[in-house]
Amino acid sequence: MESRYPPETIKKLDELRENFKFLLIEITGQIQTTRALLKQPGSLSFKKMASRDDYIDNLKTIVENACFSRIHGGEAIDQKEINLLRVIHTISINLERIADFCVNIVKQLEYLSDLAFIQRFDSQTMLDIIETSVSKIPSTLDGRQLSDALDICRSEYRLDQMYATIFRTLLQDLQQGEASASDIITTLFIFRYFERIGDSLLNIGEALLFGILGEKIKIHQFEALQETLHLSGYSSDFSQIGMKSIWGTRSGCRISLIGPKADVGEKSQGVFKEGNPDKILREKNNLMRWQTIFPGLTPRVLGYHETSETASLLVEFLPGCTLEEVLLSATNEIVQNALFLLVHVIDEIWTHTLQAQPVSLRFMEQLSSRMTESIRLHPTLVRQDKRLGDLDIPSTEKLVRQCAEIECTLKAPFSVFCHGDFNLNNIVYDHEAQRIYFIDVYRSHDGDYIEDAAVFLISLFRLPTFQPDLRERINAMMAEFLSLLYRFAKTRGDTTFLARLAFGLARNFYTSIRFEHHRDFAKEMALRSHYLLEKIRSFNDNADWKSFAFSEDILFLEVL
Repeated sequence: MESRYPPETIKKLDELRENFKFLLIEITGQIQTTRALLKQPGSLSFKKMASRDDYIDNLKTIVENACFSRIHGGEAIDQKEINLLRVIHTISINLERIADFCVNIVKQLEYLSDLAFIQRFDSQTMLDIIETSVSKIPSTLDGRQLSDALDICRSEYRLDQMYATIFRTLLQDLQQGEASASDIITTLFIFRYFERIGDSLLNIGEALLFGILGEKIKIHQFEALQETLHLSGYSSDFSQIGMKSIWGTRSGCRISLIGPKADVGEKSQGVFKEGNPDKILREKNNLMRWQTIFPGLTPRVLGYHETSETASLLVEFLPGCTLEEVLLSATNEIVQNALFLLVHVIDEIWTHTLQAQPVSLRFMEQLSSRMTESIRLHPTLVRQDKRLGDLDIPSTEKLVRQCAEIECTLKAPFSVFCHGDFNLNNIVYDHEAQRIYFIDVYRSHDGDYIEDAAVFLISLFRLPTFQPDLRERINAMMAEFLSLLYRFAKTRGDTTFLARLAFGLARNFYTSIRFEHHRDFAKEMALRSHYLLEKIRSFNDNADWKSFAFSEDILFLEVL
């Protein structure tokens, strides 16, 4: 069969693999030398071991340069080969670290006053684990054996456990004075290097997982996925599972599409989430509640798994596009259709989940908690105390505190079941099925419908597009949503909704600047927030919120 690579490229790839094999051989030699010196200190020359370390550094550099040259050399290479080069590069870096740790272990031996002291501890079993793991790298890389990649990852846990046992023993020896303090500390340093070798083996194992799965994933994330898929009824070969990362949230959760390896992205069967147990469990419970209230509006839960440190959730993959994608790229007809369905769905949700229980407002509390992040990105957009003639102009922080006191006097007359993070990216529209879906419902709760309304309106405003035709489309959606608010409030006799909306918009305008690097646009939002806060503060003397109003022009950004 004719190769798809020219002869010169084949030669370079062969050289890369050959140098990588030499690197593996050298690392194995350093591990074996470390074993011999720990068994019988002084039996071999440390200088010889140190000289091999220089050769290992050179080999790592050669492999690293070859990987970078291949990726950035100008030749067309496919994603599979790019992934392989990334794996080889990551493994090479960590193999070189293992060699350095071996040298450091042996170097520490010269500081022991009693060479027999270290024989009390089982370094040989730790070296067995390390050497066995390194020996599995070539076959795992070539044969793509998932089980071997996982074994290499898990070697880090075994070394950690052994280190923890040795650490406790050494600490007890130090407290009881049963050995030289310097020997105890030196031995601790030695076994700390063993523990760090475990970290490098974990990096190698996870790099091999990436090579097999085609997606970067931590061992605990893979084990969570494995267990969650098992609980959902999946029993086939996990190496045939394809993953495609969607995003990592600000809270640290990982979100990926899951499906058959050949189809992931196009025919995905589920969305996998892994992260903080409290947040993942809350999302699962909210999904179940949404399914009870409005079946089909949110993804079905396919599997859930929880440990003491993390939790994972597998949910149904919903077809369609986010409302942001629709708004920015679809035809006017499709946009209008999506908006019509959305307004209908929202009105139905608010109507059917309405409960006659007043709701306290928390907009200013939320603004205060997020202000530091906003100021960190835009320190010039926070106002300081000023005086203009006889007029005192409060700082941003003082203004928020004053509005927080006012907010305590105002309540929503009833509650509805809120999405909790109702921005454009959490609404999915399937044009073919004529369906609206809600995703990312972790924050769903019973609350004031104005909470969702304010988030939605500002998520429209802050879209970073300034083309006149697209801005006109955004403004039209804004106007239609405002009409929904007025109709719903009038039908339900909600006479203070504009006042509460002012609080909600002020909160969302200001907190949104922490996501906006464009200073002029961030300034637009900060000024609008200040306008609303000042409006609230100056109106408080009247205290009749039924007559409160503000200029809706602040929601519409005109582009000339």
